[in-house]
Amino acid sequence: MEFRQWKRRMFDREFVVEHGKVARQSAGSAYIRAGDTVILVVANAANEPRGGDFLPLTVEFQEKFYSAGKIPGGFLKREGRPGESSILAARQIDRPIRPLFGEGFSNEVQVIATVFSMDPDNPADVLAIMGASLALNLSNIPFEGIVAGVKMGFVDGQPVVFPSEEQLKNSLLDLTVAGTKEAIVMVEGEGKEVDEELMIQALEAAHKAIVELVTLQEEIIAELGIPEKMEYEVPMLSEANRQTLEELIDIPLLEERIFTQGKKARDVAVGEYKKQVMEVFEEKLRNLELEEDVFAQQFSLAKAHFEDVMKKRMRRNILEKNRRADSRPTTGIRNIECEIGVLPRTHGSALFTRGETQSLGIVTLGDGSDTQLIDTIYQSDEKAFMLHYNFPPFSVGEVKPMRGVSRREVGHGHLAERSVKFVLPNEEAFPYTIRVVSEILESNGSSSMATICSASLSLMDAGVPISKHVAGVAMGLIKEEDGVAVLTDILGLEDHLGDMDFKVAGTRDGITGFQMDIKVSGISSDIMKQALLQAKEARLHILDLMYSAIPSHREELSPYAPAIVQIQIPYESIGELIGPGGKTIKRITKDFEVNVNVEDDSGKVSISGTDREKVRAALKFVETLTRPIQAGEEFEGKITRVEKYGVFVEMAPGKVGLLHASNMGRRVPDATKEFKIGDTMKVYVASVDENGKYDLKKILTEEEKKQAEKEKSERGSARPNSNRPPRPQNRRPRGKGDQSRNENH
Repeated sequence: MEFRQWKRRMFDREFVVEHGKVARQSAGSAYIRAGDTVILVVANAANEPRGGDFLPLTVEFQEKFYSAGKIPGGFLKREGRPGESSILAARQIDRPIRPLFGEGFSNEVQVIATVFSMDPDNPADVLAIMGASLALNLSNIPFEGIVAGVKMGFVDGQPVVFPSEEQLKNSLLDLTVAGTKEAIVMVEGEGKEVDEELMIQALEAAHKAIVELVTLQEEIIAELGIPEKMEYEVPMLSEANRQTLEELIDIPLLEERIFTQGKKARDVAVGEYKKQVMEVFEEKLRNLELEEDVFAQQFSLAKAHFEDVMKKRMRRNILEKNRRADSRPTTGIRNIECEIGVLPRTHGSALFTRGETQSLGIVTLGDGSDTQLIDTIYQSDEKAFMLHYNFPPFSVGEVKPMRGVSRREVGHGHLAERSVKFVLPNEEAFPYTIRVVSEILESNGSSSMATICSASLSLMDAGVPISKHVAGVAMGLIKEEDGVAVLTDILGLEDHLGDMDFKVAGTRDGITGFQMDIKVSGISSDIMKQALLQAKEARLHILDLMYSAIPSHREELSPYAPAIVQIQIPYESIGELIGPGGKTIKRITKDFEVNVNVEDDSGKVSISGTDREKVRAALKFVETLTRPIQAGEEFEGKITRVEKYGVFVEMAPGKVGLLHASNMGRRVPDATKEFKIGDTMKVYVASVDENGKYDLKKILTEEEKKQAEKEKSERGSARPNSNRPPRPQNRRPRGKGDQSRNENH
């Protein structure tokens, strides 16, 4: 295999494509570099078909930590099972390439993208779309198209192709767009409440960039030549058997079953009719005395053809009669119900029901210790907002093994999370970790968009100060040579038998989340605009209903949610708060039953706990501990040490001053005889010297003041007539202990 290299400068960076140097035993490969990002994408296929009407395609995206100069966290120190970012990248590659395999091809196919070097300004997951396209086209795998992907931003009023990380911080959009030379086939991303016109402008700019990347691929493929593709046999229903089956299908009766109201009732009605037809067809097929394997194949193909007939009738009714399976018009929205606070002990909850799709949103609030640690080749950070989507089999009335989170669940949760995060308060305003879980209890299409609605409602119910509601709706498409229909709020059947799944989420002021997958060759800008306008109309209708259910967030958090307070302490007081070996902070945690988190770089302290009184007490303790004590301040402190000449009083943790016997308001010849460790005493700070040592004076009660005045008076009247004996000459010199009034503890 001859080594070849192509270089092309596009979008302010150089693209380098190599072939024939590495991975030469793979059926197809592409080694791509853009900036300092280097990826290898390979494609291979099994030699024998698996059979069935589903393409067994697997896409893997391998994040290698060495690509970013990092060592994986954890005990094993090596890459393990794919994380969330790898799963999302793999789905992003899968969606645009899956429709382009040869019809009827059922050999198992595996595409693997490996990141060898990672530059944040040149996203490897987007480049891998082009890499997969090249690898498949340069292989013997039947692949019938050329696709490419670009990253899109919108900065300073202009669309930007492959924006840098710095540009994305100020971008109104963050989109990944994939397409062919003819049209866009996939979009995924988020926006900062952008309008529909701006979205169209960005997508049109993205498609122009995609055309440039596709043109580069065309040149490479033309130069290398397309290898001979694998031969495979597509089983076909014989013309005679097709005609026999279609004669058995009573179209008016089939349509009557298709338009049965209710998903389960419709499935039963169509299933029963299909069974009746297939029983008669089976008998006729038996009479042909075919070999058993041929009989089984033709009977299986006849079942699939029945589905094709049903699909055609459903689509024709939409185009010709504006009639959908549940009898709505193309712009109709299913009945919506919003219920708030449905769970008694959770921090927030909401049940959002749209037709036969139902999402239960549940909010849990935590403190800084509950953040999710993110360790990928892209970032090492903490994540304070998580939205998880669960799709159990009972939601569609099925029985399936539950083997952990599926890639679909990860993808739908990620889309909902991106759509909602824009309206969340910042950490300064709301210092909580937020987890939202969407439990799909029923599903008949658009469950990811129902998740966005239930998440928004449950956040409001939890008292999270989100700025506004977010809603989502899924749009569909029926596209034939003689007509086009854009469908609002699609059913599962319309998603399955239609040509597009176009999800749009946002607020009343604009789009925050966006995802589109197209099964046909592409759609025009006019269709895209129509879909966006219908989606906006539907979104505003849904938002009105959500605002009716709960117009703004609750003023108070659930009593079961933790209380969190924050305080900014001087940087130099951080060590004082932590204490030697963490002694002080451990004491606070234990005594007040709270969690204390200190940011070493800023001095921000967060205190959290379930008992609000103890949280407030801990806050006061920390405030007193970390602020400097001024002369004149009063305290009620504990005696920590007693000497003959006075006592040492702890005013605040670690802040100890000397109350000398001469400052107790009365004569105290020996303090050890009058005070003991642990006694409390009210004092005020008489002075603070340059070394931070505190001189204290006792705050006297009214009775003590009277006694002090009396003693003073007695001493004054006794002095003139004093007949005290002369001072002994052998008096002991003052010891060190008597000079310790300035000792600072």
